Amino acid sequence: MIRTVLVLALLGLLFLLLRSAIRELRRVKGERVPIPRKDVMVQDPVCLSYVPKSTAVAADVGGQTYFFCSRQCAQSFQERLSS
Repeated sequence: MIRTVLVLALLGLLFLLLRSAIRELRRVKGERVPIPRKDVMVQDPVCLSYVPKSTAVAADVGGQTYFFCSRQCAQSFQERLSS
């Protein structure tokens, strides 16, 4: 008789542990976790194309940093601002 009660108590405890573990897994699955991005895309203000920031040509113009797809676009932008 004592064995039966002990087994039922252990089964009840196991059920509660499994239920809480399943609830925790469901809660974690439902959350959106941001995916870390290695490289951000930036838009060239001259030709409006998108380029990875790591390969873009950076130019400081008027205290602000702009990113370009090529040196030609950077020069064109600076010429347009100076005129």
